[in-house]
Amino acid sequence: MRLGVAGPVGTGKSSLIATLCQALSGEMSLGVITNDIYTDEDARFLKSAGVLAPERIRPVETGACPHTAIRDDVTANLLAAEDLEADFDPLDLVVIESGGDNLTATFSPALVDAQLFVLDVAGGGDVVRKGGPGIARADLLVINKTDLGVHVGVDVDRMTREGREARDGAPVIALSRYDEVSIRMLTSWVHDTLARYRAGGHTPRDPGPMAPHFHAALNDEGGHSHTPADGTTHTHAGRPVA
Repeated sequence: MRLGVAGPVGTGKSSLIATLCQALSGEMSLGVITNDIYTDEDARFLKSAGVLAPERIRPVETGACPHTAIRDDVTANLLAAEDLEADFDPLDLVVIESGGDNLTATFSPALVDAQLFVLDVAGGGDVVRKGGPGIARADLLVINKTDLGVHVGVDVDRMTREGREARDGAPVIALSRYDEVSIRMLTSWVHDTLARYRAGGHTPRDPGPMAPHFHAALNDEGGHSHTPADGTTHTHAGRPVA
């Protein structure tokens, strides 16, 4: 199974992956692919942490906005994943880390089978209310660095609750790498998702980019239309067209 890890810059995606590898490497065969624009910084961090054999960690330098290589043209990541899977066959799990982007970045289902979206409490307790396809529709939302909440004035319980509300009850995990209970919750989610994937019960979801948005005169009032990921269309009235 290929698991995508996306989220804004600095939310702790690499440290989350390191934590996941430390917890699972004794029971699963793992590989990791990292994405950075100009460097292999995240791959070097994971290699120096010793969480996996260095050859199981492969960097991709995107040379462009991070979302381009995980959604718009996944070729570089797809080739890296296929090479990793061929070199270490059989692998149980390949974790693909997006470069740090913004709230709109999600993975193409052509690249990953499941994906989680990472926020952190240091980014502000309100960020979870700002929405976006990753927050609303990724397979899992992780609110990371909960141990920092007391230092930055964020109510972690409230942030987690509002995350569940934004996701209509879909899974949310409040995580700290220093909290074994939260780490077990994360690894249990991975085990459960992998089991469903192997049994044919998990279908890759496309959280979607930002809703396709076009401005067109639909009538004499000059309204415009939004067509979100669910295919429905709604309109907004505008000023009359001259």
